Amino acid sequence: MLQVRRLSLAHGWKGLATFVQGQPDKPVVKTEVPGPRSLQLKSNLQSLQSAGSVSLFANYEKSIGNYLVDADGNILLDLLTQIASVAIGYNHPRIIEAMKDPKNMTRLVNRPALGLVPPADWMEQLNEGLLSVAPSGLTGLQTMMCGACANEHAYKAAFINYQAKRRGGAPSAEELESALWNKEPGCPDLAIMSFVNGFHGRTTAALTCTHAKPIHKLDLPMLKWPHAPFPQLKYPLEENIVENEAEEMRCLDEVERLIEEREDAGQLVAGINVEPIQGEGGDNYASANFFKQLQYICDKRGIAFIVDEVQTGCGVTGKMWAHEHWNLDEPPDIVIFAKKMAAAGFYYKHTLIPNQGYRIFNTWMGDPHKMVVLEAVLDVYKRDNLVDNMAAQGEHILCGIKKLQAKYSGQMENARGQGIMIAFDCADPAARDDMISRLANKGIVTAGCGTRSLRLRPAAILEKCHVDIFLDALEQVLRET
Repeated sequence: MLQVRRLSLAHGWKGLATFVQGQPDKPVVKTEVPGPRSLQLKSNLQSLQSAGSVSLFANYEKSIGNYLVDADGNILLDLLTQIASVAIGYNHPRIIEAMKDPKNMTRLVNRPALGLVPPADWMEQLNEGLLSVAPSGLTGLQTMMCGACANEHAYKAAFINYQAKRRGGAPSAEELESALWNKEPGCPDLAIMSFVNGFHGRTTAALTCTHAKPIHKLDLPMLKWPHAPFPQLKYPLEENIVENEAEEMRCLDEVERLIEEREDAGQLVAGINVEPIQGEGGDNYASANFFKQLQYICDKRGIAFIVDEVQTGCGVTGKMWAHEHWNLDEPPDIVIFAKKMAAAGFYYKHTLIPNQGYRIFNTWMGDPHKMVVLEAVLDVYKRDNLVDNMAAQGEHILCGIKKLQAKYSGQMENARGQGIMIAFDCADPAARDDMISRLANKGIVTAGCGTRSLRLRPAAILEKCHVDIFLDALEQVLRET
């Protein structure tokens, strides 16, 4: 039976944290965040590698549920959760139980080359985990190591399929020979179109499709692929319908213009890669109609419609997959996943599966131990109705933020969100960074995105009591600023 802890909050509501037993009642801050031990550990790490991105060091043994304990003993309500990758909180008893199960031992101690010698029960594992939540209409599945390499290999699937349709038969001797030397016709001038402010990973092709921050790409040679504008919607949405429709049409027209421009120059666009919500680039949204029209462009031109759900998948938006909100007439060609899914890879239409071996391949191609985690996560999702919970808690967070936005309009604006993927804009980048720091020192972990946005990426087990703790802390910061 779950242990229930009662919280008395400034909002006058007594909450019940019921999903995970033993969670703290509230954050406890003992030092500045980051504290002296975290800073010392960061200095030590800096002697070995670049540690400029490290915010603090954690004590994962003591962390639990929605709470992250740092190396200085601060107990922090974590609304970032390892960049949106912790599905059911820290040290969830169901995952620990799965790890201790003797039948899973071989999955933990052996690391098979899945593209070469998969375990005999690999199909069973896939059916129980990834395939049980596959997007409707997508019968192909490819596991990978992380979101970046999932993107990278998804593009390869799109290219291979595109060329197979153009070629109509086996590759020529000239194609095979020239491919060894990165030359045409074996290595054709193909491209994946992406969007301004998009983020898809840090390997070469994925980074080529990434346009969020200059530092991601500085000094690195990139592929010369086209990138289209992503709609910059005005808020509140209900007051800017005409302007936003015009903005989306402008972006769609530019997509078509760029495809034709590249074709005239000898480069063929084989696919379009888009995030349902641009996370790293600023939590930028577009309407369902925008994505429907984007898919129409892809279908008309015979190119792949790729949806990168690394950050939006696994129920984050109140549906298992964010593209389900669009009510598409047919599924995307490829849907990429990672983060909260524990495993990484992509679902795709069966027609995109290459006919030859070693075309989509690397040594590990995933990790069976992550299937153990995913099976536990999905068990908890089903048992605790966590997709519905994310929809409900998202509404509560957004409603609270909008009330504060009305009260402190000079400090925050453009509150937006879907499910628990929430953000708002601060006055400028410095004000945003200051707010993140002030919240951290009140025991709340958040992060920035885009130029001046503050984002929330909590776990699926977030409850109303945690939302109210955050809203209280946020109002304190706004009042003190």
